[in-house]
Amino acid sequence: MSSLVEGAKRLVGRSTDVTERIEGLRRAAEAARGRLADSLVDEALEVAERAATRLSLGGDHTVVALAGATGSGKSSTFNALTGLDLAAIGVRRPTTSWTMSCAWGSTETGELLDWLGVPRRHQVSRDSMLDEQREDRELQGLVLLDLPDHDSTEVAHHVEVDRLVKLTDMLVWVLDPQKYADAALFDRYLKPLAGHAEVMLVVLNHIDEVAEAERPKMVADVERLLALNGLGQVPVLATSAKHGDGIPQLKKLIAERVAAKKATKARLMADVASSAQRMQAANGAADPGGVSRQRRAELVDAFADAAGVPVVVGAVEQASRVRAAQATGWPVTKWLSKLRPDPLKRLHLDLGKSGKQLTGRARASIPEATAVQRARVDTAVRSVAEDVTTELPRPWSEAVRRASVSRFPDVNDGLDAAVTGTDLGVARTPVWWQLVRVLQWLLLLTALGGAVWLGALAVMGYLRLPEPATPSYRGLPVPTLMLVGGVLLGIVLALACRLLVRWTARSKARSVDRRLRAAISDVAERLVLEPIEVELAAYRSTRDGLAVAARAG
Repeated sequence: MSSLVEGAKRLVGRSTDVTERIEGLRRAAEAARGRLADSLVDEALEVAERAATRLSLGGDHTVVALAGATGSGKSSTFNALTGLDLAAIGVRRPTTSWTMSCAWGSTETGELLDWLGVPRRHQVSRDSMLDEQREDRELQGLVLLDLPDHDSTEVAHHVEVDRLVKLTDMLVWVLDPQKYADAALFDRYLKPLAGHAEVMLVVLNHIDEVAEAERPKMVADVERLLALNGLGQVPVLATSAKHGDGIPQLKKLIAERVAAKKATKARLMADVASSAQRMQAANGAADPGGVSRQRRAELVDAFADAAGVPVVVGAVEQASRVRAAQATGWPVTKWLSKLRPDPLKRLHLDLGKSGKQLTGRARASIPEATAVQRARVDTAVRSVAEDVTTELPRPWSEAVRRASVSRFPDVNDGLDAAVTGTDLGVARTPVWWQLVRVLQWLLLLTALGGAVWLGALAVMGYLRLPEPATPSYRGLPVPTLMLVGGVLLGIVLALACRLLVRWTARSKARSVDRRLRAAISDVAERLVLEPIEVELAAYRSTRDGLAVAARAG
């Protein structure tokens, strides 16, 4: 990144805009990987990497490429601009199969030309020549390339042209008056570069072969074709490299672009913007919201139903009643409640540590989710995905749907762990249960004491033994009061506690339901909502990165 920033500073005097746009495109492409088409993502990453590399090479030189078809006079134009007969150096350049370069200025261009892939034997420095002219000094910083013919029958020539068209800062298209309307040229090169008018020139060469009266019409026709392909702002010059017509004007235009040192930035930003715009066409600029509270609640309800939460809550309420009856019931009859099975133990939800060791793992024995419950889960998940993808383009909608079910294999284990890992609160015995238990035994002992007393009096009467005076209370013998009162109060207390237990059992069931649903909500968040949010975050990152990369400036 540091080399990119330094290159940007050398190029435009500041780094913020250029580097932000390149990094925006890179960030968008990385976030879109696996969601948008690989061709778009690969192209964006290639453009970002190419722009970053070009920036790191600095802006001291402007690379201008001459491109054209066979016979367009491209090489003769190259010779006319350089003032050298380089095409005649047969040993160094036997054909136009290789790119030839000529650089103006004393600054080293080796690293830049190596990146461009121009062999050292095809590199010429204009400053090394002894016939330097004043106009050559105006071209200081220019690196001029003569590309192979783009319509050559050699595949290697096509590859070389396609490669360098992407790398050069400025393109000069040299056209032949007899085939300037070539559809292959417009479809393959010019139309795809519609956003690059600022870094392009078109030269209609061999103008000396056209009747003077027809020349303006031909230039106008070239301008018309360019406008039809989105390049109406590209300057068109009529030249004759053979006779030098128009060459000074062409050289002046190139010199102005080189001196302004804006071509490199303009080319890179045009590449970045074009790539970003193509991605934007597929990505869109929607602003997806989060999962609504209603959809979240529906998802948790569906998961809770599938996990058997209603069954567990019902078991907690029933178990609370059973255990309360055992603790607060009348001691004479409460042993009957022990004959009733404990619902929680039947579900393996209250076995304690030893129970977990016996079963090997703390899994509940809750009935497996039915087909209806599974369908409800599928519907809830699908509704959540559809709710957040209403405005998203198809690739992202599909990515969100895939993410929503990506962790479905873990749902069963997650729900079971949530249920078994939740503290149901049934192991803790309320204090009032203990107090009632003590009171019940006191009442029972009182009743037994009264029964024993009455029995003793009965035996003494039967044996005609002298009976001691029996205390009474309001005319009733105390032993009788003890027996009857102990039994009646014990039964009444048990009935009263049963009513209280119903209320506390329902309250405990509601509390357990809340805790279970909170645990189920965590499972839904982790296995469904978080993957969806990851996709939405990736979409926002892509959208925002593209907005930065495609902005004007």
